[in-house]
Amino acid sequence: MWSAGPAPQPLGGVRHGALDVRLGLKAGMRVGLFGGSFDPAHEGHAHVAETVLKRLGLDRVIWLVSPGNPLKPHAPAGLKRRVASAAAMARGPRMLVSDAESKLGVRYTIDTVRALKARHPGVRFVWIMGADSLKDLHRWRGWTQLMDEIPMAIVARPGSAIRSRLAPAARRYAHARLPSGAARRLPGSSPPAWTFLRAPWSYASSTALRDVASTH
Repeated sequence: MWSAGPAPQPLGGVRHGALDVRLGLKAGMRVGLFGGSFDPAHEGHAHVAETVLKRLGLDRVIWLVSPGNPLKPHAPAGLKRRVASAAAMARGPRMLVSDAESKLGVRYTIDTVRALKARHPGVRFVWIMGADSLKDLHRWRGWTQLMDEIPMAIVARPGSAIRSRLAPAARRYAHARLPSGAARRLPGSSPPAWTFLRAPWSYASSTALRDVASTH
């Protein structure tokens, strides 16, 4: 399946006046957008964020805690709880946790990216994800539009390195992949552009942590 459906133009359902996230971004900044449910956030998430921060030379990584995930069958924990969980993992002054997607009133990443780009002209945004998300990217709403909208940094995750690079998104956009040695060029690259980064792996997962929590 090459498409999960196009995302409409203009931004459907975005509450422009409601967004007050105080991100403090300025034109020319190199900023990573790290979206997810973070249910709960764990060291694996921190590993992905810190790897991209360092390897791409970013000024900031924004953890975007989503209200929910349309691809997951079960609703996540409450938003405040997950924001607090992400805040505990987002260590250092260049990490910021935001519930911008909730304030925007959006469900899909493509709408989030378009809205933030419109509000912060001149900021060089990069979308961040683990390799386990890359293998499912072709199921996202408007995923080809997303690839054409923002450069992407993919970080290897346990058990997903090979499968993710054989995923539909990786194969379709093979021509747009930057070698990892050129990763610092990614924020200034015109999309579609992406890179695959290897780093010492963290085996933590939100599923495992939820399972442990449910037994106590």
